[in-house]
Amino acid sequence: MDPWATSDQVWQGAMIFARIGAVLLMLPGVGESYVPPRIRLSLALVVSLALWPVVSDALPALPATLSGMAGWIIREVIVGLAIGALLRSFLTALATAGEIVALQTTLSFAQTANPMQAQPGTTISAFLMLFGTTLIFATNTHHLFIAGLVGSYELIAPAKPLVTGDFTSLAVKTLGDAFMLGVQMSAPLLVFALIFNLASGLVGRVMPQFQVFFAAAPLSIIFGLSIFAMSLGALGTVFIDRYRDLARIFAGAAGG
Repeated sequence: MDPWATSDQVWQGAMIFARIGAVLLMLPGVGESYVPPRIRLSLALVVSLALWPVVSDALPALPATLSGMAGWIIREVIVGLAIGALLRSFLTALATAGEIVALQTTLSFAQTANPMQAQPGTTISAFLMLFGTTLIFATNTHHLFIAGLVGSYELIAPAKPLVTGDFTSLAVKTLGDAFMLGVQMSAPLLVFALIFNLASGLVGRVMPQFQVFFAAAPLSIIFGLSIFAMSLGALGTVFIDRYRDLARIFAGAAGG
């Protein structure tokens, strides 16, 4: 390597850093607010340098005007934010499942600070969000993110027009699938709550003097959390498999 960088090399590095930095700003785990900005910027710089020899051929030439340079940089930042937002939006499946479980176990009033979101949520929802992020790194799913960064230069090449229509369709489909997956993952608790509430209502009709609420609330929490704990392994397996399928959309372009 030369001990100096030419203007074309600096331009290529800036283009790669714009997209990579925007993606890492939104990725689960890496892009959280509690991660220091210096760590995120350093990681984006290291990944950009590593991917430079791989994706440099797909980058456009250095524009002759300052406005042209700014336009390309803004375009790459938008593409990076869109990819990162798409990967992050699938985590709403865990938030949806956590909210449903909390409602069915009468724990929806137990609010806590969710480090994965900018607003407080139920304790179970915060737990599932952290659980899902841990699974992503424990199963090496984050390796697919790096492959997806390379593949994004084939799916959304800088020299080609932005495919806003395709991305919008994919974003809507991803959010719909995430909500459906959240309901499916909370299905054991939904079945339990239906049976338990029917039994409690029947007891209340048979014995009107019996204080059903004071007896049913503790049992609902104990049995509900027990069923949730027993189904946690299957829940995590289903989530990480579906999340890998989403990440492979971008990683598959790199492999192909």
